[in-house]
Amino acid sequence: MISRRNFILNSSMAAAAALLVPSFVLAAADKRAVGLQLYSLREELPKDVKGTIAKVAKAGFKEVETYGFSIKDQFWGLTPKEFKALLDANGLKAPSGHYGLGTYLSDGNTVELKAAIAAAKVLKSEYVTVPWLDSSIRKSADDYKKIAARLNEAAKMCKAAGIRLAYHNHNFEFEKIGNTTGYEILLKGTDKKLVDFELDLYWVVRSGNDPIKLFKENPGRFTMWHVKDMDKANPALNAEVGTGSINFKPIFADAKLSGMKHFFVEHETNYKPNPIESVTASCAYIKKEII
Repeated sequence: MISRRNFILNSSMAAAAALLVPSFVLAAADKRAVGLQLYSLREELPKDVKGTIAKVAKAGFKEVETYGFSIKDQFWGLTPKEFKALLDANGLKAPSGHYGLGTYLSDGNTVELKAAIAAAKVLKSEYVTVPWLDSSIRKSADDYKKIAARLNEAAKMCKAAGIRLAYHNHNFEFEKIGNTTGYEILLKGTDKKLVDFELDLYWVVRSGNDPIKLFKENPGRFTMWHVKDMDKANPALNAEVGTGSINFKPIFADAKLSGMKHFFVEHETNYKPNPIESVTASCAYIKKEII
């Protein structure tokens, strides 16, 4: 049995040694979890939910962002409780989910929103994220103002359930509407205390904008990111992270300014050689070269 004297001596030596360890070594133990937007595996997932989720964990991801939830089919035939158990079995968390709220955003019907909040609660998610705006409801500046108001109301419902609301962009939000853009209207028209933004870095760059400039103008509002690279030859295509034209290192260097808490790799197009190997390569690059 170790004596009290030796225990104190050993503890003191360990503490002293820790002081000599370079700070970057200590920081390495606190690396952010790499997440995956499951839409990247949209062909495989509906066919084999359990097998695909196991592959996601094996690829090195620790978090996922869901998509495709419906009141009828839930998560590809699994209830939120069943899907949560599957994630737990594979050591995965789902801090965010993309939930289609088109009906709510167009006419205020809260059925979809309430179902999304209930599912997110079961998954122990932090965010219900709006992934898309139908073109029919975003034709003018006034349309975007109405959407901002609806997002504020939805965020209040989320807050009451202990969840936050987030909005995910594409590139259409950055198109000019007079002297402004839809994205500017959403940023200014939503309550900073209630509504967060999930910044899709690819679509920001593709639209001709600078993510870091957005961070500086709106510090703390971009609590989540989508990380996908842009093919060098054809900007309309994605590329494995680290092989395209987007320099992610300075973007990640400003993560604190952004307010980023979670980020998710996403591939929408151009898999080489296939979806799971593409996202695996992106995950490996991020872990080795960026975080």
